[in-house]
Amino acid sequence: MTRVFSGVKPTGHLTLGNYLGAMRRWAAVDQHEADALFCVVDLHALTVDHDPARVRRLSRQSATLLLASGLDPELCTVFVQSHVDEHARLSYVLECVATDGEMRRMIQYKEKAAREQRRGGSVRLSLLTYPVLMAADILAYGADEVPVGDDQVQHVELTRDLAVRFNQRYGHTFVVPRRATRPGVAARVMNLQDPASKMGKSDDVGPGIVYLLDEPDVVRKKVMRAVTDSGREVVYDREARPGLANLLEILAACTGGEPGALSAGYTSYGALKKDTAEAVVEVLRPLQERHKELCADPGYVEGVLRTGAERARGMARPTVDAAYRAIGLLPAVAEAATGAVVAV
Repeated sequence: MTRVFSGVKPTGHLTLGNYLGAMRRWAAVDQHEADALFCVVDLHALTVDHDPARVRRLSRQSATLLLASGLDPELCTVFVQSHVDEHARLSYVLECVATDGEMRRMIQYKEKAAREQRRGGSVRLSLLTYPVLMAADILAYGADEVPVGDDQVQHVELTRDLAVRFNQRYGHTFVVPRRATRPGVAARVMNLQDPASKMGKSDDVGPGIVYLLDEPDVVRKKVMRAVTDSGREVVYDREARPGLANLLEILAACTGGEPGALSAGYTSYGALKKDTAEAVVEVLRPLQERHKELCADPGYVEGVLRTGAERARGMARPTVDAAYRAIGLLPAVAEAATGAVVAV
């Protein structure tokens, strides 16, 4: 059975982009068709300046929203990255295979580093090396497919390169992921106020970001105030009319339509915005209702995460132990029941 791994980073409140671009597919497709693991990748949240209490709070909220989106712990494995030591163990081994040049070519690193430098801040080393930790997340479980947004495809390609290189140098150890998988529509939902930028959860709170827990009236207000483009005709053109294209793609993702065909049904921006706003509200309604139910039963969420971590640990440990042996590390020793010290 195909194995799928993907995750969410608790650096901000999850957005409509996270849901339409990834989470909805995980619940509707991946958990039914694959041996699927979905992870709150909290170690990745430490690559930038952060408030520890906020990371913990957002990690719990992210896990709850994953379950609210429809993930079923009977069908898939839901857990928190830091609860499974094998992620950090394997990350260092893969750092010994990766190169400095590969890390510095990562587009996300270059963008985030430049933004941080403009602010006068320093860049953490972990921001440079976090694609290797992402590779460890994937390779520890032998994942065949990795559902990601457009901005993460380069990291999946790095994962493939590291797996091939390790296997060639030290013996076959890792499954090489076949590909990154992306939804056909709304793979990258853009900011409503800046359609050239992704609707990112790490951004400052603003009117261009629809959060999964926004109240319906807040959603409507944000969509109705979305930036559009010059001209009056409603047409779908991602390059020339990015604001309209973003609205049409969101509407298409929410209703199951096709952006170009939907554009033919509108003669005004206002009508398009109104329909898009209502479509988003309806898509988020069941998720928000389920989230409220789960928040009322925190013990259930904790139990899911505990069981998920145990299951994930059992999957990852044999592969990570094999990688340690292959690269030349001396096996650990353990005390047998007789008191004799034996290799493990």
